[in-house]
Amino acid sequence: MKTSPSLRPYQEILPTLGNNIYIDNSAVLVGDITLADDVSIWPLVAARGDVNTITIGMRTNIQDGTILHVTRKSIHNPSGDPLIIGADVTIGHQCMLHGCQLGDRILVGMGAIIMDGAVIEDDVFIAAGSLVPPNKTLKSGFLYVGNPVKQVRLLKESESAFLKQSALNYVELKNDYLAE
Repeated sequence: MKTSPSLRPYQEILPTLGNNIYIDNSAVLVGDITLADDVSIWPLVAARGDVNTITIGMRTNIQDGTILHVTRKSIHNPSGDPLIIGADVTIGHQCMLHGCQLGDRILVGMGAIIMDGAVIEDDVFIAAGSLVPPNKTLKSGFLYVGNPVKQVRLLKESESAFLKQSALNYVELKNDYLAE
């Protein structure tokens, strides 16, 4: 397993890593973060599990420049909002995910922002540059576009198949990096 020198503790809690993980040396992961098997974290990703938890599922890839953070617990939000990302998810370059929940087989396009309390169900495409407002739910099987995001249409069969294939492509690429 190749790990980054940039794994940092917060209040003595270090990230927990599954098997066959790739973390680029320029990424920074702090605190209560759990990565499942075959996750890849690419250059300049910043993930801060300090005031709540971050969980990333199997075969998920977090691409260059993405920011992952959470919402703290408060009187108005007793549990806060952890960041939960499912399996076979592709998070494009320079996205921002903050205290939201993503299911399985999702593609988040480059530069998209997903806000606190948002729930993204399984099998969803979010177009590049889209904004998912706080507490919004995106239903399974659709393409979403815009700022704020709007449901555009059902996914085509080829698009649904691509969701899983995108994640597998990044597992293969990650394995190439680990072999070097």
